[in-house]
Amino acid sequence: MSDGPAGFLIRPARESDLDVIAGFEIDIARASFGAEAIEDPELHRKRVAAALGKPGEVTLVVVTERDAGVPVGWAWLSGRTNSLTGARYGNFRSLATADIPGRAVAAELLMAAVLRAAEEAGYTHLTGKTHARNLGMRALYRKFGFEATHLTMEWRPGAPAIGEQAARAGQ
Repeated sequence: MSDGPAGFLIRPARESDLDVIAGFEIDIARASFGAEAIEDPELHRKRVAAALGKPGEVTLVVVTERDAGVPVGWAWLSGRTNSLTGARYGNFRSLATADIPGRAVAAELLMAAVLRAAEEAGYTHLTGKTHARNLGMRALYRKFGFEATHLTMEWRPGAPAIGEQAARAGQ
């Protein structure tokens, strides 16, 4: 466990944390996918359980000094290898905190711990995604030096193309 400001501690995630972590994963899914979010706690629990203690997986929780048993935040980083260059990098999969006093501090402590783990692993860089409307996570990424490099565009069947929208507007 590492000490942190404002009464928080960072420690590795453990099996007894899985129910709480599954809740964080559901929160992340809702923020990222809205009505299409997968909200099955057992599915999220199973995904995270497979990563705990696995080489190349960084799974951390933040707890309060008063209750080191119950996570108030969670972060997950997976090691990856670029298939063309062989470079090792980290895929930032999750970061979430409970809506508690000091939430921003807890998130910053998790991010700092993940970056330390990435440096220790010798990763060339980290990648991470967040929903365009997730302003809190976007600000956290920026605060720690992440830059936007790609934009994911989506199209869904039934969505009118711009040409169709313009044609409808002229009717």
